[in-house]
Amino acid sequence: MTRFTALTLAIIATAFSSLSACGGGNSPDPVTISPAGPNAVSYWNEVATTTVNVPASATGTAEEQRPTNAVDLATVHVAIYDAVIAIAGSHQPYAITPKAATAGASQDAAVAAAAYGVLSGLFPNRSAQYQSAYDTYVATLPAGTAKTQGLAVGAEVAAGILALRTNDGRMVALAPYVPGVAAGQFRGINPIGRPNPYIKPFVLTTIAQFRAPGPPALTSTAYAADVNETKALGAATGGIRSAEQTELARFHTEAPGTFWSRNLRMFAMTNRSVADHARLMAMIWVAQADASNACFESKYHYEAWRPSSAITLADTDGNDATGADPGWTPVVATPNHPEYPAAHSCVAGAMAEVLRSYYGTSDVTYDFTSTVTGTTRRYTTTASLVDEIQIARIAGGMHFRSATVDGAALGKSVANWVLARAFQPR
Repeated sequence: MTRFTALTLAIIATAFSSLSACGGGNSPDPVTISPAGPNAVSYWNEVATTTVNVPASATGTAEEQRPTNAVDLATVHVAIYDAVIAIAGSHQPYAITPKAATAGASQDAAVAAAAYGVLSGLFPNRSAQYQSAYDTYVATLPAGTAKTQGLAVGAEVAAGILALRTNDGRMVALAPYVPGVAAGQFRGINPIGRPNPYIKPFVLTTIAQFRAPGPPALTSTAYAADVNETKALGAATGGIRSAEQTELARFHTEAPGTFWSRNLRMFAMTNRSVADHARLMAMIWVAQADASNACFESKYHYEAWRPSSAITLADTDGNDATGADPGWTPVVATPNHPEYPAAHSCVAGAMAEVLRSYYGTSDVTYDFTSTVTGTTRRYTTTASLVDEIQIARIAGGMHFRSATVDGAALGKSVANWVLARAFQPR
């Protein structure tokens, strides 16, 4: 498939999705996300996030040695989902149907036991992050049969999900990375995320299923346009970037493990039911896990160089429309993994499609915060954040436009595949 064809299809699909959102779905009216306070799902999402984000250790479980934020949170949330849905009976399970009695069982107790069971299984040496949280939380639940049954349901589901995710591929043995030396090749030393393409998908058939079409050829006009745009907007000094674009670039440099977790948690803190929140968070994190790993599969398949290399070495790319600037540096630090496609765009594209599908409309208003800038930004559609991240990564000097466009398309494709095959009504 040519780049033109892939882009054309993406535009057509976007237009069709927008029409569908405006005329169908469960809630065609505009939605504004207004957090009402913590609940069982959001509470355990926060505990799980804190646990996963503890720095990696040299020994212990595979997850303790190579924690993977989206994958580990997805594991927690599919357990929460299956436990709650077994009680609510509203949707099909992701994987586990417990044998424990569910009639009248406490959903809050099931959430706690499911999350605790997964966390203690994945991260037994990080109990300081979740043991007291579990003990305290369970102590607040009313004593009785409902509590006892809910705890049993959650524990059984957690055990089933852990068995399903055992040996998920993250501990794959990889030879030392050899940086490229030819024009267009990534030059990073010991880059991150190399095991990600080998992690077992949650819903995708294979992690390469939606591999991005590839960056523009070095001698193409599209490549020259990419390079010259990032060169002008993303330069640390002498660029044409506006003050707002600088703020955008910095806003989106908070570590993904905290940025996405904290901001997405707000969607599970509304006045909807525990079952609704459990389903939404499972959809979000499964789509993000599969999209993120699929994104890194594309990254290490193409191994494209970053703007910091492309611009300083432009005299080697064979393109007369680019010019080398040996002193060029990006305004924000560049992550140590290949450029194409853009990971933030992959994740944002998946998230936007999940939200559009869940709420039945693209007109969703929500706020995100960043600890880097200490500011809050408001978005009025599910795609607004995708569009903003595109500019942020270009203005930050770390990505080219084609990487952000193709990354968002990859994320959307993954989300659509996930949503068509999991978390459906009974």
